[in-house]
Amino acid sequence: MKRLHFFLAVFMASLHSYAQLTPFAEGVKKNTLPIVYLPENVSVQFVSPEPIQYVDISAKSVIGDLPLKNVLRIRLKDSVNSADAVITIAGEKFITQFHVIRADSITARDARTEIAIDPGNTHPLDISGIGLSQNQLKQMALNLFCKRPGRAIEKTKAFDLKAELYHIYTAGDYVFIDLGYRNKTNLAYNIEDFRFHIDDKKITKATNVQSVELKPEFILFTNPFFQKTYRNIIVLKKITFPGNKVLHIELSEKQISGRVITLNITYQDVLDADTIPI
Repeated sequence: MKRLHFFLAVFMASLHSYAQLTPFAEGVKKNTLPIVYLPENVSVQFVSPEPIQYVDISAKSVIGDLPLKNVLRIRLKDSVNSADAVITIAGEKFITQFHVIRADSITARDARTEIAIDPGNTHPLDISGIGLSQNQLKQMALNLFCKRPGRAIEKTKAFDLKAELYHIYTAGDYVFIDLGYRNKTNLAYNIEDFRFHIDDKKITKATNVQSVELKPEFILFTNPFFQKTYRNIIVLKKITFPGNKVLHIELSEKQISGRVITLNITYQDVLDADTIPI
């Protein structure tokens, strides 16, 4: 019996030590979170450094929405006398929490209506499949844009327009495509859309064409038009396709009889891509 009491005492002591060593085992304490005072009839905006993926508001007295992909707007629900909520905000690579309290006549004077989420006050997220954040893709694309384009790997002409593929890079699960356009006419080119699809190299009338459209993960510039020259960095998810198919990059114009120019990229071009360290 004494031996049983001894092992029970040791077990309870180890549980106590574990609880002291893992303060987040039961979640973050509300009183340790940054406090945000929410005045009546006033909205507070949380500005995130990257697109917001998830929001949780613990109390029904506070409501919110996402007017922009990186902005969370909250306010008090109508006819609410008090509010005490924890707001959880998760981006692509971080998670953070705030303690929201209804402002009184004293705290309302110091209440902030815009709160920038500081990455230094967030906890990193390691979610498989998320990949690089939009900010990371933007920074990498900007670094590539600052490089000299060099000689074109692939090029084509149509309607006095010239499209050129300067370089292809890979980073993790992403493909960075550096391409440019030259307009030899005096008419400005009003960009309607970029389209990316994989098709057969040779198409005949008897062939059942199977076209696979790809959606870009990131486009560095969203210029509405260009006069003479245009260069951009397009980011796609890593792609594989057989040698009898080709990746078409189609640039179309907004006008009714708009000019369309298609640049073809072979799978060998993708295989020859340079690797960017992440």
